[in-house]
Amino acid sequence: MGTIVAESLLIQTLRGRRGSRPPIWFMRQAGRYLPEYREIRAKHSMLEIIKTPKLAAEVSLQPLRRFDLDAAIIFADILNPLIGMGLEVDFVAGQGPRIFNPLRSAADVAGLKIPQVIENSGYTLEAIELVVSELDRKGVPLIGFCGAPFTLSCYMIEGCGSRGSRGSQGSQDFSTARTFWKNLPEAWRSLQLKLVELCVDYLAAQAGAGAAALQIFDSWLGLLNQDEYVRLVEPYLKKMISLLKQRTNVPLVFYSTGTSDLLGCLSELGVDGLGVDGSLPLSEAARRLALPLPLQGNLDQMLLAGEWEPLECEVFKVLEEGQGLLSHIFNVGRGILPHTPPDNVARVVEIVRAWNSGAAGCS
Repeated sequence: MGTIVAESLLIQTLRGRRGSRPPIWFMRQAGRYLPEYREIRAKHSMLEIIKTPKLAAEVSLQPLRRFDLDAAIIFADILNPLIGMGLEVDFVAGQGPRIFNPLRSAADVAGLKIPQVIENSGYTLEAIELVVSELDRKGVPLIGFCGAPFTLSCYMIEGCGSRGSRGSQGSQDFSTARTFWKNLPEAWRSLQLKLVELCVDYLAAQAGAGAAALQIFDSWLGLLNQDEYVRLVEPYLKKMISLLKQRTNVPLVFYSTGTSDLLGCLSELGVDGLGVDGSLPLSEAARRLALPLPLQGNLDQMLLAGEWEPLECEVFKVLEEGQGLLSHIFNVGRGILPHTPPDNVARVVEIVRAWNSGAAGCS
């Protein structure tokens, strides 16, 4: 990480240092709401874009050409590192990501390979290098990411995401995954350990390629109660984060959804920041932490896609809530929706960049 990037607002905020305003970036800031992305997507499949470094780099940079954002995030998907393990992954129109040979037995887990990261995800590492070569001189950091072992496991066992996946082979309530971890505890443990190794290698390689910060996405963690989390997930997350911290010192954010009851536990994972969804005000999320941490979030993505007046009020509300935190990164509670007007994003960025603690909110 270059000196300019190391001193950027995002990196300093993740080190717990408050600036005059919060840094701003958005989950899914590169994607279908941008017409320039849709032009590329009309010519290439999702997997083609991810696997073609120049295309992935171009898509990663598109939102920064439109908006004055404080970070880029590499264009990839949490499932693409699984391809080298022997899983058949693709992105099906109207259904999202699919795994066509899901795990159903201990033998399936035993047959999973741990690929060399350069062979498995070299295209993403090359895309990171291309983006960093353009952004480094501007002092704009690039964020790398991966899925967490639990969420990856859910996809690997179900074969797809659960909610809204009509016609897919997975269950609507993740009952297939639940049956797996209840009936095959040793296979579950083996799967978690394999994924820890895969994720650590993948994230460390992204940092080595130039990513200045890293984010772990645990999108389905909210399926679990606290007892299940402590038993099925926490030991492997802590192992993963500990091993990763031995290999890189770039700041690390952990993001999950539906986990307001787990925030105390999550704050003790050893990460540098927590991403929070919109289920709680930021002040209440901070109150639930066992250890003070920078928080990232949590503008309602539905409001971002809607009318300006309620959106403007919510932006100021999130900014004001962020004033009471150790430090704050402005983001959405979940990813930007495909029907979001780009002009809404531009206006939100303008407000956040002009913000100071004495600014007036909406009337």
